[in-house]
Amino acid sequence: MEKRKIFLKGLKDGIPIGLGYFAVSFSLGIIAKNGGINALVGFIASFFTRASAGEYGVYKLIEKAEPYLDIVVICCITNLRYLLMSTALSQKFSPKTSLFKRILVGFCVTDEIFAISSAYEGYLEPAYTFGAFTISSPLWALGTCLGIIAGNILPTNIVSALSVALYGMFIAIIIPPARKDKAVLVAVIISFLLSYLGTYYIPGIKDLSFGIRTVILTVVIASAVAIIKPINTDIEKTEN
Repeated sequence: MEKRKIFLKGLKDGIPIGLGYFAVSFSLGIIAKNGGINALVGFIASFFTRASAGEYGVYKLIEKAEPYLDIVVICCITNLRYLLMSTALSQKFSPKTSLFKRILVGFCVTDEIFAISSAYEGYLEPAYTFGAFTISSPLWALGTCLGIIAGNILPTNIVSALSVALYGMFIAIIIPPARKDKAVLVAVIISFLLSYLGTYYIPGIKDLSFGIRTVILTVVIASAVAIIKPINTDIEKTEN
């Protein structure tokens, strides 16, 4: 009975997350539609990925007919942060938590689910994370599915306008941390500049495929910033 209450609490806390996911993934569906992805495939892809940046990168690569290897690599790079989040959450489990449940929690992790799971008092009960996942992930996948359907029905000019919404979301993501941390601001500006130069001017880089070029710039810029301006982390804080 106790686990049922914990699950329902996670379900309740996951509702606002799911509503936000629905709005964002709807715009993502428009991008997926431009890549020729149908509603069913979009639903399945979003349900198992649940990452706006990762899915956006993959859909754009599909649209450009990039090699499968490029698609796999860019998906792994853009979603690498979830490995770190899962590692941090592993510190909150009771020693009695089974390996199977730990793996399932890792599968459920997104930015927002990680946040509420980290804030859970005491040992993290997997049922809580499962509850949040149960409501939020289907809404994310449904939003993508409906976005694709809408993209097939709405006029071209409306679809183009809706496509801009996802870029607005990315801007909304980077502006707050960029205002708080100058290192992030510099990294964002450099990434824009190098992306432009790498696409049109830098010898060798401009001749690479979109996917490989993105991977190289992501790894180089992220590594340089991490080395020059590392972020102090304290995993023990997640235990409080």
